[in-house]
Amino acid sequence: MTSIMYEDLTPAEVVAYLDRYIVGQVKAKRAVAVALRNRLRRKRLDPKIAEEVIPKNILMIGPTGVGKTEIARRLAALVNAPFVKVEATKFTEVGYVGRDVESMIRDLVEVAVHMVKARHAEAVQSAAAERAEERLLDLLLPLPRKQESMQDFVKVLMGGVQERIESPREREDSGTRERLREMLRAGKLDTREVEVEVAESAVANVPVLGVGLDEMGINLSEMLGNLLPKRMKRKRMSVSSARVLLQAEEAEKLIDMESVVQEALTKVQEEGIVFLDELDKVASQDGAQHGPDVSREGVQRDLLPIVEGSTVMTKYGPVKTDYILFIAAGAFHRVKPSDLVPELQGRFPIRVELSPLSEDDLGKILTEPENSLLRQYKALLGTEGVSISFCEDAVAEIANIAAKMNAEMEDIGARRLHTVMEQLLEDVSFKAPELEGSEVLIDAAFVRERLEPLVQSSDLKKYLL
Repeated sequence: MTSIMYEDLTPAEVVAYLDRYIVGQVKAKRAVAVALRNRLRRKRLDPKIAEEVIPKNILMIGPTGVGKTEIARRLAALVNAPFVKVEATKFTEVGYVGRDVESMIRDLVEVAVHMVKARHAEAVQSAAAERAEERLLDLLLPLPRKQESMQDFVKVLMGGVQERIESPREREDSGTRERLREMLRAGKLDTREVEVEVAESAVANVPVLGVGLDEMGINLSEMLGNLLPKRMKRKRMSVSSARVLLQAEEAEKLIDMESVVQEALTKVQEEGIVFLDELDKVASQDGAQHGPDVSREGVQRDLLPIVEGSTVMTKYGPVKTDYILFIAAGAFHRVKPSDLVPELQGRFPIRVELSPLSEDDLGKILTEPENSLLRQYKALLGTEGVSISFCEDAVAEIANIAAKMNAEMEDIGARRLHTVMEQLLEDVSFKAPELEGSEVLIDAAFVRERLEPLVQSSDLKKYLL
């Protein structure tokens, strides 16, 4: 179930949240905000009507690097929904070697199980810590095995039990254990080494005929499950490391996996989001039925029942895809959305076109998002003790060069900023350990000095920018 704090989240609030991370693309933000709100509205409906209300899947059309993936990813993060990004080109038609389309749902279930399991693990951390502490104390001070004395046969027959008297040695060991407990909690034993038994994986993924089982959605060790005994090995490590390991083991024991799986399956079916990228790459131009286009249309037809609503078998149980939200995306340069098979077109009723990024947009991307590119570089170099600052004219010059490169070569949107920034700060990054404690000012002159030789060289810019 979605957290209560999101149940009254308005579309305007969703858009405002997305504005913190993505520049522009208002139409796309509004579309996903409405799709999210419709999910919340559906939960308030009578069950009979709710069954008929299917998600309004979204098709985003626009060049690479304009924010399609980021919008979907941030939306999922906002509502804590299971999310996977898949590329349509990775799938093949049934009968061909490669991943089948149902694997995206299996991946989505795995994500959900990990999400729910992590939350359940947090809830048992206190109990797991106590158990781990006791195991650590057992390693530091093994207690003598308690030998029960022979009980009187008559007392046993009469229902009585002989009382056991604690020996002086045991009382002494108990006092020592409590002193060790105090030292352990104070961190005084963190560097001491102990010997811990750890499990090692018995079976790894084995390649078959050049194709890894993991590529086919099969994990051999998971298939075998508990059929093979776990191989244990003894390993020496510090008390602090052992505490982390033992606490994780104890948390694993305390988690009710049956409850985790059921909650995860419900979460996938009601809140799951699948971002299907490069959908245009499996479209056939003008309905062509030759060469690779045959396989492309086959992928579309295999996708159709998943998007329409079907039941996919996973290792955790069956999953209905009827109410999973699918957000598809593609550049659609060489093909049009109308080149998709008609049935698939009809399953993406909301279509939004994302605009290419302008020079002004690129400048805003550098500075405005919460974790903007400039903030990232400042933080990275700050770990070396180097303080770096960017003048406004430097930001404008970087944006100008990135926009120019996008216009002259392939338009890769905001990703161009990464290549430009790497070339701009290459020397500073290389010499950063030697520049500890210094300040570096990046102005327009600095930008031109570093980048103009690359921009003017037609050969270099193809490879470096």
